Amino acid sequence: MPLIVEQRILAPRVSWLRVAAPEVAAKAEPGQFVMVRLDEKAERIPLTIVEADREEGTIVLVIQEVGRSTADLVRLRAGDTIRDLLGPLGRPTEIERVGTVVCVGGGIGVAPILPQARRHREVGNRVLGIIGAQTKELLILEEEMRAGCERLLVTTDDGSYGRKGLVTDALAELLAEEQAIASVTAIGPVPMMQAVAELTRPYGIKTIVSLNPIMVDGSGMCGSCRVTVAGATKFACVDGPEFDGHAVDFVELRRRQSFYREEERRAVAAAGEGCRCRNA
Repeated sequence: MPLIVEQRILAPRVSWLRVAAPEVAAKAEPGQFVMVRLDEKAERIPLTIVEADREEGTIVLVIQEVGRSTADLVRLRAGDTIRDLLGPLGRPTEIERVGTVVCVGGGIGVAPILPQARRHREVGNRVLGIIGAQTKELLILEEEMRAGCERLLVTTDDGSYGRKGLVTDALAELLAEEQAIASVTAIGPVPMMQAVAELTRPYGIKTIVSLNPIMVDGSGMCGSCRVTVAGATKFACVDGPEFDGHAVDFVELRRRQSFYREEERRAVAAAGEGCRCRNA
C-alpha cells in the first residue's frame, strides 16, 4: 500500500501529501490524476498529481476537505498508508511553446495549475499567473506559483491579502493590457471556470478548463463523469480532464455536480456520530 512519506497543512482543511508511488511517478505528466481509496469502505476520489519526482519515486497530492472521504484523507499523517492508488489517469496537458500564456487558479485549483505553470515555463513560454482565494488564510502555494511565473497576480474575495476581488477581475485587467495572449488555462470552482471562459470568448483566446465531475472508477466504464462538450458526450476521466472552456456545457455540469449532495450530507452526519478522528 502506498506510504505517506511527508505531510503538511497548507490551509485550514487543506493537506499536502507526498506519497511513495514509484510506478505512477515514472509516467505522470501535468494534467493527470490518480484515483485514491483510503480503505475498503471508502469511496474513490480523483486527485490531481501536483508533482512527480521520478528519481525519488514519489508524487504530491493536495486534498481539501469537502466531504466524508476527503475529511479522512486530510487527517492522514506521515507513516500512514492508502489502500488503493491508481494512475496516472487522464490525458496529459498539451503544452508547447506558443508565447504568452495565463494560468488561473482559484481556491484548491491553485494546486493543479502549478505543474502546468512550471511546464509552460520549462518549454519557454512567458507565464502570467493569477491565483485567488476567499481569504488570506485559504490561499495556497503562492511562493511556488510565484517561482513558476514571470508575473503573479493574487486576489482575495475579502481584500485581506493581495488585491480585493475575484481572479476574473485580475484576468480582465490582463486581457486589456496584454495584446498577444496565446492561451488561458483555468482550474477551480465550476462558476469561476465558466466566468473565465466567458471573459476570453470575445477575444478568441484558446481557453482550457480542467473538469472534476463525479467519478467512480476513473476508467470511463461507470459514466458518472460524463460532460457535454461541443454538443457531444465526453468522459472526463478518459477524454479529459481538460476541455475547451468555450465548448463546455457548464449549466449541465453544475446540475450534475449536485446529484449526491444529500447522500454526502448524511455521510458527514454519520461520521460525526461515530468519528474516526485522530489527534492532530
